[in-house]
Amino acid sequence: MPVPLYQAKAELFKTLGHPLRIRVLELLCEGPKHVRDLLVEMEVEAPNLSQQLAVLRRAGLVTARRDGTTVAYELTGPDVSELMRTARGILTELLVGQRELLAELEQSRRN
Repeated sequence: MPVPLYQAKAELFKTLGHPLRIRVLELLCEGPKHVRDLLVEMEVEAPNLSQQLAVLRRAGLVTARRDGTTVAYELTGPDVSELMRTARGILTELLVGQRELLAELEQSRRN
């Protein structure tokens, strides 16, 4: 029996529910990166990064390719990058709305 679309979406969002995975995806939006470069930019231990990369790879969000003696990761397609941009836009709108609400609350407190 096929998995319902809403369940598949929930699994995708569950995969995205870890800060290190989001950071990896954000960095890979800039282009392919070697694991050693990700380690430097993220300042995490190699086993932790490896675990998060494996989760992203199993979910089909990133691919790995051997480049000599190192491994490079990249996004599986532009849709993943678009998802990161969309999430940033949603968060920006939410924060603007919260800032406006905070300003209204402060104004009503002064009156």
